Amino acid sequence: MNIYIITPAWITRNRTTFTTGIKILKELGFKILNKTFSKYELSIKQKISQIHNAFSNRNVDIILAERGGYGCIKLLPYLDFSLIKNHPKIFAGFSDLTVLLNVIYEKTGIITLHSPMVINFEDAPRITIKSFLNAVGGFKEKNLFKDIKIKIFVHGQSQGILKGGNLITLSSLIGTPWDISTENCILFLEDVDEPLYKIDRVLTQYIFAGKLKHIKGLILGNFRGLKVEDVYKVIQQQLKPNFPVVSCEYIGHLRQKITLPVGAKVLLDTRRELLLITDCQLPKVTK
Repeated sequence: MNIYIITPAWITRNRTTFTTGIKILKELGFKILNKTFSKYELSIKQKISQIHNAFSNRNVDIILAERGGYGCIKLLPYLDFSLIKNHPKIFAGFSDLTVLLNVIYEKTGIITLHSPMVINFEDAPRITIKSFLNAVGGFKEKNLFKDIKIKIFVHGQSQGILKGGNLITLSSLIGTPWDISTENCILFLEDVDEPLYKIDRVLTQYIFAGKLKHIKGLILGNFRGLKVEDVYKVIQQQLKPNFPVVSCEYIGHLRQKITLPVGAKVLLDTRRELLLITDCQLPKVTK
């Protein structure tokens, strides 16, 4: 499979981190179509051109972000969603990429991957690599929680469209033309190094905006620096969930992470502790 690297957020400051990530991906059997290490931040125009070129290139199977950071939201007014829809590729990343993952699915129906990025492969453990390979291989293992411990806050079973990612990044879409629908979805949320009062503020905004009103399930990922119980308490103080709520520590800004398909139909079953893909049509790739 051929990977095209994009830099829609920040650049990587450490060349070794970048080159080691490339090396690991090559060892896993991927062909990297562009390996240039950028020393300078790209302009919005350059980032848009890079993304459009990646989708237009018939040799590309996977479009993989170099890293997260900030800046992806600024690209939304300039993206050609018709071009993207007509040239479907596996689009992968997380963190600041949350806006692109979800909006691309909303606008085109293309399932995207909440996955490690180039810099995350430098020291990626086995579980991270195994989950990523399972994803780009078409999810032969359909239980995304296989061999993973979860914490259950509210028991239940429900089906919906999997959406989500970084909480603060997602909240920035509220009130914009690119706000995502959370109705009938299984929503997963994570964040990193934010104090509890900020998470409280953003979750409250999400609640006030009706974003948790019609969801089918909630998965709280890793909130680095906080106890997930405290994050859940913010929700519990303001509404009584009538949907299953679980915590999975393998979603977020950490080395051990699972890859999730944004836009796939899934079943969340707390009794069996599984998150099962029931329908996931990824863009076709070459072998």
